[in-house]
Amino acid sequence: MPGPTSGTHPLPWLAYLSLAASMALVGSYVGLSKLLLAALPVFLLAWLRFGIAALAMAHWVRRAPHEPPLSAHDRALLFWQSFLGNFLFSVCMLYGVLHTSAVAAGVVMAAIPAAVALLSRAFLGECIAPRVAVGIGCAASGIALLALARDEPGASAPGGPWWGYALLLAAVVCEASYVVIGKRLSARVSPRRVSALINLWGLALVTPLGLWQARGFDFGAVCAPTWALLVFYALAASMVTVWLWMRGLRDVPASHAGVFTVMLPVGAALVGIAVLGEPFGAAHLAAFALALAGVLLATWPARAAAIAQRRAVRP
Repeated sequence: MPGPTSGTHPLPWLAYLSLAASMALVGSYVGLSKLLLAALPVFLLAWLRFGIAALAMAHWVRRAPHEPPLSAHDRALLFWQSFLGNFLFSVCMLYGVLHTSAVAAGVVMAAIPAAVALLSRAFLGECIAPRVAVGIGCAASGIALLALARDEPGASAPGGPWWGYALLLAAVVCEASYVVIGKRLSARVSPRRVSALINLWGLALVTPLGLWQARGFDFGAVCAPTWALLVFYALAASMVTVWLWMRGLRDVPASHAGVFTVMLPVGAALVGIAVLGEPFGAAHLAAFALALAGVLLATWPARAAAIAQRRAVRP
């Protein structure tokens, strides 16, 4: 598959915007999930999320006339993308934060771009250009600074059991695997169909645990605003973000797309500042600047190559 530019074609800014918006939206509902977890247990929350999204995306499951039938390999990739990127990521992240702290989670999750680049190199054979490597480091440094600058009232102490940090690291690997597997699928399956199919897998995987936690749960105690937030969470997490991510992956190498995952903790921090009233200072501003610099560095090589090629063909 060609890189972000081919010949004199412009940079895929729509793809870049889709990737950034997807991860920012993921970050926003990660932050808002704190409010949902105060009313719903983890597996019941996940089960309701996948169920609501399944109803909304039922018309996306059918194959379009121009799409080839799913091969056995495609079906296996869909399962693993859902198992790793939907089911395990949510479980590891939520329980990891529960047993460590929000600061620890932010620092560990800053490793997602580096993990994506390494996995895309190992499994897709994509090269990591020096400028992309610098961009990854810059983005990770910015998010680490952002996490360290967050002084959450009521946050747990920096300590915690070792397996809490192991769960956060497992969430990083799960998210990176989701990105790389999605790159393989994006060439054969439409973004909407991928979104619907991996959501169905997520629903199947979490249903036994969701039913277990639903027994004896007082649904009447959940207020109307919480239900409304749950609907937003379900549609954003299982429908909108996946479609945006798969749309962007069509035109961007996975090693470049991985840098946009820095928008996940950035989005979570913005929700914390705007909705949860967390402080914002000079350190936060510096962290956002570093994250933006990381994205620009990661996309700059393609633009430079395109400009050089255009100059070469001029009379």
